Amino acid sequence: MDLLSQIVARAKANKQRIVLPEAEEERTLCAADKVLADDIANLILIGNPDKVHALAKEKGLTHIDKATLIDPENYERSEEMAEKLAEIRKSKGMTIEEARKLVKNPLYLGCMIIKTEGADGQISGALSTTGDTLRPALQIIKCAPGITCVSGGMLLISKEKQYGEDGVLVVGDVAVTPMPDAAQLSQIAYCTAQTAKSVAGFADPRVAMLSFSTKGSAKHEVVDKVIEATKLAKELDPTLKIDGELQADAALVPSVGSKKAPGSEIAGKANVLVFPNLEVGNIGYKLVQRLGDAIAIGPILQGIARPVNDLSRGCSVDDVYYMVAITACQAMDAKK
Repeated sequence: MDLLSQIVARAKANKQRIVLPEAEEERTLCAADKVLADDIANLILIGNPDKVHALAKEKGLTHIDKATLIDPENYERSEEMAEKLAEIRKSKGMTIEEARKLVKNPLYLGCMIIKTEGADGQISGALSTTGDTLRPALQIIKCAPGITCVSGGMLLISKEKQYGEDGVLVVGDVAVTPMPDAAQLSQIAYCTAQTAKSVAGFADPRVAMLSFSTKGSAKHEVVDKVIEATKLAKELDPTLKIDGELQADAALVPSVGSKKAPGSEIAGKANVLVFPNLEVGNIGYKLVQRLGDAIAIGPILQGIARPVNDLSRGCSVDDVYYMVAITACQAMDAKK
C-alpha cells in the first residue's frame, strides 16, 4: 500500500470532523463528495445551501447530503459564536459588533466551531490566500502548547528507496517562517517530527538539522544557529532523535554520514530533514520535485493547536481529498 493509501486508511479507521469552509467552490465540493462516498471523514460544509445544492446537482454529486451543511448567514449559533469570539479577542479590542461580522466569514466560523469542540480540523485555500487561512486559526485556535512558530511540512516521495523511510522523507519548513531564529527552528524540528509520526506514519522519526557544515567543518553564525536549535529541540522533547549540524549528504547517505559524523545515530539514517530557513527549504523541495521526479505532498501546516491546512488556489480535486485525510490524521494526534 502506498503512502497516500495508508493515510486514507488511517483516516477511515478513526473518522474525524473536518470543516470545509469553501463549500461553494467546485473542486472543494467534488472532493467532499468523494470523501463522503469513501467514508473518510465526517464533513461540515459552510456555504449558502441553495448554491451548494445547485452545484452538487450540476456536477452529479450524490453524497453531499451526508455532510452537515451550515449557512453562515443564518446559523442558529451565530450570536453564541460572536460572544465567544469577542471574549477571545477582548484583549485586542474586538467589539461584539465586529465579532458578529466575522462569524459570518466561513473561515472564522469554521475556526470557532473547532474552538467550541464541534470539529477537529479545517481546510481552506482553494479560494483564499494563506494569510486569510492562517489569520483566524492563529487568532482563535492559537498555537499548540509550547509552540510559538507555525511552519509548513512537506512529504517527499522519491523513487530512490534507499533514502529516508523507503523513499519517503518529511521536510520543513517549506512554507511559512522566512528566517527562523534558533528557538523557532527547534520548534520546526519538533513539529516536523510530529508530522512524520501522525501523517507519514513513521514509528521512529530521525531528524537531521541541515546546514552547509557537518560537525564543525565550517564556521559561521548561521551554522551556530543550527547547532543551538538542535540543543533547544532536545530540551523541548528529550525523546526526540535529532542531530546537527549535518550536510544533506551526511544526513542521507550512510557511507558519507559515517565519515563526516562518526558515532551519530542520525547521520546517514535521517528520515526527517529540517532546513535552516524558508528560502533553502522552498528551493530545495522544488528542485527535488522537478529534477528528481519526487512527489511532493503539502505544505502541511504545523504548530497550530488543532489542524488548519492551506490549499493552493490551483489545487485539484485530489489535492483537497488527500488533504482531508492528512488533516484527519493530524487531528487524531492533536487529541493525544
